[in-house]
Amino acid sequence: MGNVFSSGSENPAGMPDRTVGHKSMLQLIQLRWVAVLGQAGTIIVAVFSFDIQLPLPHMLGVLACLIAFNIGSYMRWHERLFVTNCELFLALLVDVATLTAQLYFSGGTTNPFVFLYLLLIIISAVLLEVWSTWSIVCTTSLCFAGLSQFFIPLSLALDRSAGLLSSRYVEGMLLCFIMVSILLVTVITRISGNRRIADAQLATLRQRAVEEDHIVRMGLLASGAAHELGTPLAMLSVILGDWRHMPEFSSNSVLLEEIDEMQIQLQRCKAIVSGVLLSAGEWRGASSLRTSLNTFLSDIMEEFRTTRPIVSFEYDNRIERDMSVIFDSTLKQMIYNVLDNALEVSPYWLRLTVVREGGMLRLTVDDIGPGFVTGMLAQLGQPYQSTKGKIGGGLGLFFVMNAARKLGGTVTAHNREENGRVVGATVCLTLRLSSISFEVDAQKNTAEQGKGNRQYVDRAPVVDH
Repeated sequence: MGNVFSSGSENPAGMPDRTVGHKSMLQLIQLRWVAVLGQAGTIIVAVFSFDIQLPLPHMLGVLACLIAFNIGSYMRWHERLFVTNCELFLALLVDVATLTAQLYFSGGTTNPFVFLYLLLIIISAVLLEVWSTWSIVCTTSLCFAGLSQFFIPLSLALDRSAGLLSSRYVEGMLLCFIMVSILLVTVITRISGNRRIADAQLATLRQRAVEEDHIVRMGLLASGAAHELGTPLAMLSVILGDWRHMPEFSSNSVLLEEIDEMQIQLQRCKAIVSGVLLSAGEWRGASSLRTSLNTFLSDIMEEFRTTRPIVSFEYDNRIERDMSVIFDSTLKQMIYNVLDNALEVSPYWLRLTVVREGGMLRLTVDDIGPGFVTGMLAQLGQPYQSTKGKIGGGLGLFFVMNAARKLGGTVTAHNREENGRVVGATVCLTLRLSSISFEVDAQKNTAEQGKGNRQYVDRAPVVDH
């Protein structure tokens, strides 16, 4: 688990290393508090119950230093999240030093609690890198060897014939064994839990990277297809315009209605192709379109009403304070995907509710369809998760959730029930308004221009008059 505390490197994508390192350091601080209580309890029992003479001022002084160090550690690591291997190594060295000092004042290697060194070695093997672990092994070995020669002796003889309850040394060994076993199980269990959390976070990041790569590939394919479709769509538009003026069609009202419908659908195809190109980033390079949030949403809803065969569509705009935004084709396509998915299962009624809550925009789509089947909600947003039976289906919400994540938002869904019966589904799309705000983009552009001007001034030649 040495990788969990990678020294000096940071993980910008989700920070699983920081989280696990911080939790493990806090658990080490908690373990040190257990050591403080254990040392204090052992000293009290040894002095007052077993009448063992100990140098109390010295041992209590070491205990006070350990308490002060632990308080300082908590104040430092309570706010700072990143733990390096060297910092954790130094913390364990302090534990080795305090244990060595306590053993020196209480019998050295004749003290049965000398086996607590093994606990520190095992903890270092779990938490530290290889070189740090071997350093702890060498340090504890040297301390053990030193305590065998230099220590304040205790009147605690080993009497093998006295039995378990009559030998203080054997009783101390039993107590040390129980203490080490309990602490090891507690520490290893918690650290293993942190390791599993880190593994889950890394698995999520890998899955997200795979999904984003999938989106990039499909985006490139869609962008290329959109370029190729531009020419035939333009040709069809010209042909339909010519047909309207031909006597064979202009005198036939039924054919004119068909041509009108074809032109409407053709315009929709052009809008889809344009949206694909805009989503590919070509719009940003050309020009930006400033509008208001209410106008942006109203235009989308009006286009949806006129281009979709829906019987009843309710648009409930509860935005009380309008704001300037930049037309975002990605957001437009996200809304269309959610509405189109709902329209397929509920062609007679849909409702879109729009609410602005602080810096967030929440769009809620309600339908009266059969709802999500069992298991679909748990895999919401996964590609190719669909019950429509179409090849390549299930990509709508997949694109929506990934695009929402890019805009700093989330997508949630649930079934609505009445009297224990599903009466429809609700999909809620929550986005950060700063991702489409005109003011934020304007400030960013101004800052970039100012930076460029400063660079120009800095590089300008100095002319002496």
